[in-house]
Amino acid sequence: MGRIHGALRGINRYRARCAIIAIIGGRSDRFYGLVRGIFGACLASGHAIEMSEENKGAGCQRPHVATPEGAPRPSPNGAGPQRPAGVRREPLPWHRPKELEDDPLAQERVQAILHGPSYRLADEDVDFLARDDLRALRLQLDYYKTQLQLEQHGVEHTIVVFGSTRIAEPAAARRALGQLQAQADALCGADSEAQAQLARQIAIAERIQAKSHYYEIARELGRRIAQAGNGPNDTRVMVMTGGGPGIMEAANRGVFEVGAKSIGLNIALPHEQYPNPYITPELCLRFHYFALRKLHFVLRARALVAFPGGYGTFDELFETLTLIQTQKINPVPVVLVGEKYWRRAFDVDFLVDEGVIAAEDRDLFWYAESAAQIWDSIVQWHQNNGTALYPPQATGSAPAGPR
Repeated sequence: MGRIHGALRGINRYRARCAIIAIIGGRSDRFYGLVRGIFGACLASGHAIEMSEENKGAGCQRPHVATPEGAPRPSPNGAGPQRPAGVRREPLPWHRPKELEDDPLAQERVQAILHGPSYRLADEDVDFLARDDLRALRLQLDYYKTQLQLEQHGVEHTIVVFGSTRIAEPAAARRALGQLQAQADALCGADSEAQAQLARQIAIAERIQAKSHYYEIARELGRRIAQAGNGPNDTRVMVMTGGGPGIMEAANRGVFEVGAKSIGLNIALPHEQYPNPYITPELCLRFHYFALRKLHFVLRARALVAFPGGYGTFDELFETLTLIQTQKINPVPVVLVGEKYWRRAFDVDFLVDEGVIAAEDRDLFWYAESAAQIWDSIVQWHQNNGTALYPPQATGSAPAGPR
């Protein structure tokens, strides 16, 4: 097998790269042609090795003498020790550029070629991969990177937690409000427009402070999920967030505080941003496309927990409710945390009365107020529906390497 692996390593690098691009691009005709060529070379090499071994045993009767590790191998024709693979006594013509004596400008021209965009390998050319007509390839890469990473770490089911990035932990919310109040005191006697604007900012800061207890609820929920199952090392059910600050930070933080792993799916945006510091580093993934990020949110989800939030939270919430309503995915628990907030932000009774949704669509979600209510209701829902919150197979510990 060692010799066969050696033969594999010797296959033309260009063919291997083309095979990878063909796999990702979905070009099955080209892919299978390349695979036949690659594996044909492998099989031929392996067959030659096997025939050599058979001949050695049947006819030559040459005794096998082990070669000390690191010593040169004997040449097959008996002419002396064989050089290590890839080492030549004389360089090949293309191993060095054209001599300056023949053309003083030749090396300058070669450097221009080597640094030109057309000479880059296709899979290393970012400008090429960013072309509009390669969007399908980028979509597949956006999917596969996260898929393979989650598989490698044994992630099977997730509890997706969403909520406002603006809801800070209580101490930070109090500090922000205090700073605004200090500014208001310093603005005494200023023009009425500036005072009115600051008064509006203070009112918003007060509302954020009033909702800051949701940060602690999300934090406690993260702890509960991480400690359930077989404990912090159980990766069968993991917390997954959007990777940002606020409520998502709180859920990741609760998991972090009990020594467990959690996932954050970030998104590339035009402005600078930072993931929250409590996501497991190897499970903090960034997407180019919102669509692929949404796919990975629902692909393993065994519940969606929505805390008070804005457009992003509503986006994920209504996307999930629509998928459940239209039976595009199997039903999962959808828990809205903070009934008072959600009844005003999302008047489901009004939608029913207006006839734009059915009365039964009110049953696609429920409200909760504490971490214990959220988690216990999710567990109970799965028990009532006969669905496995925790996959029965395996111990849940993450495997050491890729599967």
